[in-house]
Amino acid sequence: MMELFRNPNYDFLGKAKYFIGFSVIVLVAGCISMVVRGFNLGVDFAGGTKMTVRFVSPPDENRIREALRKGGYTPDKVVIQRTGKQLSQSDRNEVFINTPQTEADVDGDKRKITEALQKYYGAPADPDKLDINLVGASSLATRLTELDVLDLKKTLPPGEAEREYRRFADHVIQTRDAAGGTLADLKAIPLTGFDPKMAEALEQAATVGAFNVVSAEIVGPQVGKDLRNRAIIVTIVACIGMLLFIAFRFEWVYGVAAVIAVVHDVLVTLGLFSLFQWEISLTFIAAMLTLVGYSMNDTIVIFDRIREQLAERRRDDLAVVTNDAINQTLSRTVITSGLTLLSVLALVLFGGEVLKSFSLALLVGILFGTYSSIAIASPILLWWKRYLAQRQPAAVPAEATTRTGGEKRVGGEKRSGRTAKSAPTR
Repeated sequence: MMELFRNPNYDFLGKAKYFIGFSVIVLVAGCISMVVRGFNLGVDFAGGTKMTVRFVSPPDENRIREALRKGGYTPDKVVIQRTGKQLSQSDRNEVFINTPQTEADVDGDKRKITEALQKYYGAPADPDKLDINLVGASSLATRLTELDVLDLKKTLPPGEAEREYRRFADHVIQTRDAAGGTLADLKAIPLTGFDPKMAEALEQAATVGAFNVVSAEIVGPQVGKDLRNRAIIVTIVACIGMLLFIAFRFEWVYGVAAVIAVVHDVLVTLGLFSLFQWEISLTFIAAMLTLVGYSMNDTIVIFDRIREQLAERRRDDLAVVTNDAINQTLSRTVITSGLTLLSVLALVLFGGEVLKSFSLALLVGILFGTYSSIAIASPILLWWKRYLAQRQPAAVPAEATTRTGGEKRVGGEKRSGRTAKSAPTR
């Protein structure tokens, strides 16, 4: 087995007061920030709009942010992320836009974002023409029927003209979607099976815009509140479940110490997110649940070694046994946490805006989760065990007074308070 430390003998418990003091300072600062500044809640909790937009050509994220700023959005609150793997042209052209809610009606922000992008990237020069990259087949068919460039209403039976224009409109939209969701040129649409003059009709009815809204999702404040409440309930239930398991598998004292360490990790992470105003989204909740399990696992490894040592070294001081258990598992703790930390650090540096909340929560959680297993859970277990040991001797004299008949022990024998008659000599 790989070991980073050869026979370590660090006095962790001797520095327990300093560790606890540091944690208290961080927790107090975080709690004050949570009360005074609150949290930077993302769209998932505060409500807002999530849109996937595909552009005709690879977009510049700074230009998109500038367009939304001119449209009335605060740049710091806007999240822009490439959605594809950049393996194809369409992937490079697609971005995910996440904005807070600014309009009262459900579709207000969707319209506002679309108009902001159109103004910046250039709306159709002719307001009577439809943007082929934004409209659906029904709107296009209606517009073609109104113009009736081919005079189909005059030459075809009633209703046939509408069906023919609708068939062509469906063909145009299907061609657009097959090309990745955007068209750069109307002439790229094949006219097989249609009157060649349909190309002229299409040019009079529509024009090519800069982007296409692939999908739009609206999250209302009420939904965000419900998600927040569910996240809190899930975290509490997870802590209670682990407390019961550890109490069953070890002792309830071990469970309490482990849960206190987990609560410490959660509060520290929340406090730092409040202090630095990092955004809290649904991915943050996933990271918190991961953190709870990770921190608990690290604590159980140390507690299991403490239990093994106590079984073998009953006469040794509890502080010495606990400190030795921490040192014996130190290599495992550092290697496991260190490798996980490297992976999380890569997410922080290269994961982008969408994974920022998740990766930062894991980074802070792993650091403080490893720290709390050594500096919080173990001292609490030690102090509580000592408290119980101090109370136990007081119960021993009370047991002795309950013996009946004033029995006394002399040497290894039990003798009565009455004088025993001597046996007759033979």
